[in-house]
Amino acid sequence: MSRYQRQSMLPEIGESGQQRLAQARVLVIGAGGLGSALLPLLAAAGVGYLRLYDGDRVEEHNLHRQTLYGMQDIGEEKVFCARRALATRNPECVVDARPHALTASATEVALAGIDLAIDAADNFALTYPLSDACLAQRIPLVSASVLGRRGYVGGFCGGAPSYRALFPRLPDSAANCNTAGVMGPAVATLGAMQAQMALSILLNFSPSPLGCLVNCDFAQWHFRQLRFDSATEPDHPPVPFIDCHLLTAEDCVVELRSVDEAPESVADAVQRVLPQQLSGWQPPADRRIVLVCASGIRAAKAAMALELRGFSHLAMIAAGR
Repeated sequence: MSRYQRQSMLPEIGESGQQRLAQARVLVIGAGGLGSALLPLLAAAGVGYLRLYDGDRVEEHNLHRQTLYGMQDIGEEKVFCARRALATRNPECVVDARPHALTASATEVALAGIDLAIDAADNFALTYPLSDACLAQRIPLVSASVLGRRGYVGGFCGGAPSYRALFPRLPDSAANCNTAGVMGPAVATLGAMQAQMALSILLNFSPSPLGCLVNCDFAQWHFRQLRFDSATEPDHPPVPFIDCHLLTAEDCVVELRSVDEAPESVADAVQRVLPQQLSGWQPPADRRIVLVCASGIRAAKAAMALELRGFSHLAMIAAGR
């Protein structure tokens, strides 16, 4: 009996659809909670090639939602544990494990030869540049986010509006699973929905999940679908997220964190301007201003304030903690 018989017997898949999956090349960013759910489903469905980025190691406090791993994996790099686990499920699936976090400067390399990208990192400072790159190359992007008992999953780019078209402004809060908590089943459900969206896109199902957002509220048990096919892209170039590799000697790097929070910044020569001091600060008129904070929230707010003052040559770095 064929491994894929129960799937390929569906008339909308068939042998031709199964062959399409075998030839598909999918980029997955993140091997955490979302990745733990979606990666086994993609491999089991017969996706032929998975390019996987994650720079973290397995930690015990994450195992409640990162169910691809076990106690024996603690301390090991996630991408290699994931590759080993997926090989036991389907050795026909090639997993290209890349043990580092994807950064803005590496998106072009990450997307080379890729048919579809999946954002499972739940990090908006990465989602925006990834979406920008997918939009430019017309590569479909499936992105999800979950916090507590609520989350969403959507299909972007590849002919549909981008993530930036639907979410033109960053969130007001930098809360994440590490700071606010999350339930494992909520993460697993959103990860499974990412896998279903990805397979539906690769198989050209209709209606397409591209241009569709599904909100899931497991606290109030509300599930809502939103079509955003008519969302428009921003009419002016957005302030981009960059990383240290994209800094130049001419940049004016502005550190928005205090010395106590960030004794060392992303560059040797920085100006430290706290957010409350920004209104009285006079930026250089002839240099790019690169705003640095931990999550990107303060940088985005500072960028908006500087744009109102007429400064447009801006960039942001989310440096982490």
